[in-house]
Amino acid sequence: MITTKQATEKYGKPNQSGTYLVSIKLPYPMRLAWDTKTKVTTMRCHKLVAENFTNVFNELLQVYGLAKIQELGIDLFGGCFNFRAMRGGSDYSRHSWGIAIDLDPLRNQLHETSKTARFARPEYKQMIDIFYKHGFVSLGREKNYDWMHFEIGK
Repeated sequence: MITTKQATEKYGKPNQSGTYLVSIKLPYPMRLAWDTKTKVTTMRCHKLVAENFTNVFNELLQVYGLAKIQELGIDLFGGCFNFRAMRGGSDYSRHSWGIAIDLDPLRNQLHETSKTARFARPEYKQMIDIFYKHGFVSLGREKNYDWMHFEIGK
């Protein structure tokens, strides 16, 4: 995982306007986690990780297929860019750069451990491996909390 200093050096200083963001078209429709009737077809992320995210979503679709993605809730979008401090801290959240994503946050709560987090189950191992393959890390796998959160690792 990268430090705030490393993130700033590589991705610049985060700002509210997100001048460093680009929109990527998602290869499958996602659903807004807190309003599942709302479809998400594009996502704003940092321009330097847009290809990483695109590759993750394309491979998820190839490996799981749309029906399985929806069944497992991998399509439940919890957000990418959000200019803010880390919860309970003063450093910038990795979401402030648009270099992190949350998926299925309602079933993978912030302080939930592998005992109850949905993404800790065996059927999600391949999903997490795909994120790692494309340069991301899972706070669930690394720290056994925040299983919804995937951030660029370098």
